[in-house]
Amino acid sequence: MDKEITEGKARIDIPVTEKISKAMPAFYNPVMKLNRDISVLVLKAWDKSQLNIALPLAGTGVRAIRFLKELPKSKIKRVYVNDISTTAVGYIRKNLGKNRIKAKATVSNLDANMFLLENNMMDYIDIDPFGTPNPFLDSAVKRINDNGILAVTATDTAPLCGTYPDACLRKYWAVSKRSPIMHETGLRILIRKVQLIGAQYEKALVPVYSYAREHYFRAFFQCRKSKKECHALLKSHGMLEDIGPLWKGELWDSMFAEKVQKKADKKEKELHKFVRIIAEESRIHAVGFYDMPSLCKKNKIPRIPRKDALIGKIRKKGYKASETHFTGEGVRSTIDLKSLRRLL
Repeated sequence: MDKEITEGKARIDIPVTEKISKAMPAFYNPVMKLNRDISVLVLKAWDKSQLNIALPLAGTGVRAIRFLKELPKSKIKRVYVNDISTTAVGYIRKNLGKNRIKAKATVSNLDANMFLLENNMMDYIDIDPFGTPNPFLDSAVKRINDNGILAVTATDTAPLCGTYPDACLRKYWAVSKRSPIMHETGLRILIRKVQLIGAQYEKALVPVYSYAREHYFRAFFQCRKSKKECHALLKSHGMLEDIGPLWKGELWDSMFAEKVQKKADKKEKELHKFVRIIAEESRIHAVGFYDMPSLCKKNKIPRIPRKDALIGKIRKKGYKASETHFTGEGVRSTIDLKSLRRLL
């Protein structure tokens, strides 16, 4: 049994199931709408057109349909849409027809890695699996074009955030830890792992936009074919106290984050607020943030200060400060811990 839903400008049929799981005949997760919203914004903000786009794990095809319907016509040359499930491919074909946009889409029914390796080089590849992206990284890195964008999602946040540190060590070659900033350190561990795969092929994968949201991490990397840039990236890997190794460079290109924010519709309040906060914190060059509840508890400060007032006071002292999208009670700032304690 199917039902019709609308997401963005896409109108698609999805299977009716009791719960979201990879056992679904064609995978669709409504919680990941914001993931797809931001993907659309990233492609709108990217000043490149006539893109060849690869979606190896397409599910119902909703992401492909949204790209074709919501991006400027000049943006896409062709979208290559794939899923290993024959049932899912049936939904993809049906949904492309429902939205009358078959012309620029090529549909295939292959293993995701085989799909990538049998295709030509791509300008944009989106790895959005159920769980870890690890099985698909090598093939994706091989097929991403110089100056192309590789988008990677990881939904296995428990290992990356320290709930299962042994699993993190096996999958991501790093030590994770539960802490007030575990979502940022988890994201940075993921970024390093992707960069290590890229370095094998002399491809420097530079994060231009990344975030943590609910049950997943997401990072967009620009590929630069350069031995020199690979070495520069690798020098930015290191430990954050006893967590890591992880990526200690920038999580965002601040100018690109600003463009993403400008492309967001203010009527979409949740989305606009989310990308606005990211644009603000992208201007602050700091690894980690201050989680105010844990900091106040540790220093026996009885009352957590109002966030906007605290940010204002930090700025008056000459430091940069902003909210962080990682948590509603966090502050990203260039202020050192000793000065912040004194201010509190």
